[in-house]
Amino acid sequence: MAEVQSLAAGIAQCAQEPIRIPGSIQPHGFLLALEEPSLRIRHASSSVADWLGLPPEALLGRTLAELLAPDETITATLSGLVKEDASVFYLGELALRRGDDAMGRFQLVAHRYADLLIAEFEPAQDGGGPAFSTMYPLVSTFVARLQHADDVERLCQLAAEEVQRIIGFGRALVYRFDRDGHGQVLAEANTDGYPSYLGQHFPASDIPAQARELYLLNRLRVIHDADYRPSPLVPAFDPATGAPLDLSFSMLRSVSPVHLQYMRNMGTLASMSISLVVEGRLWGLISCHHATPHPVPFHVRTACELLGRIVSLQIEAKEAHAEADRRLELRRLIVQMLSAMADRDSVAAGLLAVQDAFLAFGRACGGAVVAAQRCDLIGRTPDAPQVAELADWLRGRDAREVFRSDNVGRDVPELPGLAQRIGGFMAVPISELHAHYLIWFRDEHVRTIDWAGQPAKDADADGRLSPRASFASWRETVGGHSLPWDQVEADSALELRNAVLGIVLRKAEELGLMAEELQKTNKELEAFSYSVSHDLRAPLRHIAGYAELLENYDGKQLSERGHRYLDHIAQSVRFAGTLVDNLLTFSQMGRSALRPHRIDLNAIIESVRREMAPDFEGRDIEWVIHPLPHLTADAAFIHLALRNLVANAIKYTGARTHARIEIGSEDRPDEVVVYVRDNGVGFDMEYVGKLFGVFQRLHRMEEFEGTGIGLASVRRIIERHDGRVWAEGALDRGATFYFALPKRRAVRGGSHA
Repeated sequence: MAEVQSLAAGIAQCAQEPIRIPGSIQPHGFLLALEEPSLRIRHASSSVADWLGLPPEALLGRTLAELLAPDETITATLSGLVKEDASVFYLGELALRRGDDAMGRFQLVAHRYADLLIAEFEPAQDGGGPAFSTMYPLVSTFVARLQHADDVERLCQLAAEEVQRIIGFGRALVYRFDRDGHGQVLAEANTDGYPSYLGQHFPASDIPAQARELYLLNRLRVIHDADYRPSPLVPAFDPATGAPLDLSFSMLRSVSPVHLQYMRNMGTLASMSISLVVEGRLWGLISCHHATPHPVPFHVRTACELLGRIVSLQIEAKEAHAEADRRLELRRLIVQMLSAMADRDSVAAGLLAVQDAFLAFGRACGGAVVAAQRCDLIGRTPDAPQVAELADWLRGRDAREVFRSDNVGRDVPELPGLAQRIGGFMAVPISELHAHYLIWFRDEHVRTIDWAGQPAKDADADGRLSPRASFASWRETVGGHSLPWDQVEADSALELRNAVLGIVLRKAEELGLMAEELQKTNKELEAFSYSVSHDLRAPLRHIAGYAELLENYDGKQLSERGHRYLDHIAQSVRFAGTLVDNLLTFSQMGRSALRPHRIDLNAIIESVRREMAPDFEGRDIEWVIHPLPHLTADAAFIHLALRNLVANAIKYTGARTHARIEIGSEDRPDEVVVYVRDNGVGFDMEYVGKLFGVFQRLHRMEEFEGTGIGLASVRRIIERHDGRVWAEGALDRGATFYFALPKRRAVRGGSHA
């Protein structure tokens, strides 16, 4: 435990190391911090004594002009620096006086930071001029080769080879950072004797976050000799501010002792890193290593930095092109899915019709469409109950955002069983009011990672961190993850969501218009039914009256056939009268206002049984009545609905020696269900859709009397209460008729009948 704590403390210390203000520089040059516009020297590095023969204290307070050779000027050059830009600029060569009155030529780079001009000098290299003159053909040739690279990996290989050729180092490799900060080597150019790291990974701890930030600010970093002795700045703290000098943009800035030890452990004494910046983020590095000290002339570094910027632009272009292709493909799939949804009644039905497109959209092994109490599964997925639990878990998140995970065990610890079925998922809500989701699942993707040495650092008892000593390949197997979800997929999922919401809204508008038209039509039909029913009563009464008169006055003169005809007329008139009465009642159901209040279904059932006692007098009927709930509903309408259902049960059990009629209820989360079950003749479920239609009959009239309006009335009554009706049955095995009312209208209670 102590070792772990020591290591953790060391890593934290490393992450907080003040690498921007090391207080020293590398000694292969010297640094002067100048006040403007006087160019008076406020700081000087100790290494100025090695290059100019003067101690740094002797330079403080003097101006740069005092160090210039005769006829040498720098004022015009400095005027070209942009005050708002902290970038380092090459300002050419200068001749400076040495302490022994000799002259020395130095290359100058400078940048502005805060209120100071940071000037850095390195000895001029012979042949610098011709080298700069050859830069254009070198760059133009390289750019032409880059343009023919098929992919990013080939582009990186060309960059590694070109940089390695220019600087003459033993190894140049290109590696890319992943989203966790780990680097993977994509390309490499080696000379004999240098170990290969191609394909291997370097842990994020090798380059802490603050170091990566500096690579963004300063795109080129050179260490000529890892065994150098740092050259301190004099004074260590700014006399004006009391703070150390910030060297974030300095070319000569000294580096962390931990990093220097890291280089030595790697067998590298000279290194150069070129930042690859894509869309403002540190995409990767071109990292160059040499086994012995190896200075890199300034003009070579300039060429390499330019090549790094060109490579960055090429990577950005290729990734943008690949992203555009992926977006186009996803939009094509979106159009395919939207087209299927538009042609069908629901989102789920549309997506189930194009399952391949749905899975291809998320490059998924399976998916789910969750809508209310329904869950449709596609491909390889967790079980339906697990998907329902996931939907409940998602309900507590932002209803407008995409949730994506490439490690379910890490991101959804509340559902441990889910991680045993999948590696990751992406979910997008398709309703702002309800728990409706589109979900894509990905299998676990077990990865084998080859690290360049075991990715760990050691710390001593005092918490001082030292880098790993070995870079031999070390293999790790990582499970529990899926392939990661990229931003393009998340953006496209939101695009799909917005389009689905548009379709749902359009369908809702269409349904609204249809509902208005249907309401008008229903009103017209109700008025027509009422008119017809009312007008038919008079002629039916006339027919019945005249038939009765004919029987009374001329009955003795009629033959047996005539009496039989009169009986048929009377029966038909009674049936037509019943039909007219039922039609009139049915039409009034849509016209009468509901008067809901708290009712007791137990009392209603008992009342219905008393009313219908004459219809089952003398029959053997076993009544099984369970406790029924109290409901908030229209008592008269519910009474009529139950009367029709009970009447059906009595009628269709007429052929049974022992009839059984059961009435009960079920308590469900959102509704209360009431049922009437019998052991009568039943019906064929193939025709269940006709049961609740007007004038629909599944049995011959000769066998069972009826008008075919009773069940249609039940449906209309229940639907006016925002409920639903359905039935289950089998031929000669009885039937069960159900109606369900929303829970908000139900109050549990009652007693045995």
